[in-house]
Amino acid sequence: MTDTKPDIEVLARLFAVIEARRGDDGATSYTADLLAKGPVGVAKKLGEEAVETALAAATGDSHQTIHESADLLYHLMVLWASSGITPDDVWKELARREGVSGIEEKASRKK
Repeated sequence: MTDTKPDIEVLARLFAVIEARRGDDGATSYTADLLAKGPVGVAKKLGEEAVETALAAATGDSHQTIHESADLLYHLMVLWASSGITPDDVWKELARREGVSGIEEKASRKK
């Protein structure tokens, strides 16, 4: 078996495809159909996918958890696109938090 490095750039390619589907016919593109529903519609689907991922993990089914995680990431990226957010926006926020305790970061948020 060949040892291969995971291709994290797949996320950038996926987001580019999502953006390219904007305005396509929803009858022929699931992504276009989702985007046409706006952030609220996409958020509902994302919630469903999050629950499916959590349930798969709770049952200990690694294969199903991987499958559902991929669905979850896809729907999250559709939500970003629908909301005018780019992956770079999220990566910058993650970089800002790097090295900061989760407890400290949460406490620093202003409500």
